[in-house]
Amino acid sequence: MNRQRVLTVARTDLRQLIGARDFWVPMGILGGLFFLVVPAALLVAIGRLGDVGAVRQIADTLEVLPARAQEQIRGDSPAARTSYALAVYLFAPVAIVVPLTISTAVGAATLVGERERGTGEFLAHSPASVAEIYLGKLIASLLPGYLTTVVGFGAYSLLVNLVVGPRVGGWFFPTPQWWLLMGWVLPGFLLIGLSLVLRLSGRVRSTAAAQQASGLVTLPLIAVAYGQASGALYGSATTTVVIGALAWLVGLVSVRRGMGAVRRQRLLGVADGI
Repeated sequence: MNRQRVLTVARTDLRQLIGARDFWVPMGILGGLFFLVVPAALLVAIGRLGDVGAVRQIADTLEVLPARAQEQIRGDSPAARTSYALAVYLFAPVAIVVPLTISTAVGAATLVGERERGTGEFLAHSPASVAEIYLGKLIASLLPGYLTTVVGFGAYSLLVNLVVGPRVGGWFFPTPQWWLLMGWVLPGFLLIGLSLVLRLSGRVRSTAAAQQASGLVTLPLIAVAYGQASGALYGSATTTVVIGALAWLVGLVSVRRGMGAVRRQRLLGVADGI
């Protein structure tokens, strides 16, 4: 395995992606909506409503949360406790959904797109092996989703601390569980999704078919990741570490199987593969 060839494949794809405004604009809007617009509207509205009946009812529903989560909720008023719970727990799965959506959108088109652009033959005759091409495409698909999440997560953290922080005694976000979610759990789920989508992208005949097939794969994965992200925040640090370790294990096995299952002809569409 030649690391330089892997990075060359990744850099080539990333350079092409940087110039694709028709991709970045809608993805940027998607990230802005989930990380800023929707949370800001909800958190600001709760703050302005104050301790009205509706907010008290929402605060009462916090009792359905696990005891460990309830103990961690800060605030002396129903509005403050509600804002804290929403900021820490309700929007947590967004950190999984957004990068999975963006990265799988890139991955779905990355291999079949070589055929549509007419560059598949160049890759087929390059010195890079199928495994190196696969890993390069994997890196090029992983980075946009994770980069968007890092930027969005930073903006969301600032929003939460500015809007909710004064109500609960100061800046409090990210919590330790959120750091584990972002740095440990999220990359594992991204690896699972992309390893599956890249295999599909190498076997279908058009970008549209790749996107449809990737949707069938990623929607169940998003549902699972959504539930696991919530569970990671509600549970202990040990639970979060275990969830992340399982995601990494499944992801690495899936990547390994993906490299072994595809062949140059099928991956690049130069000829029929087996």
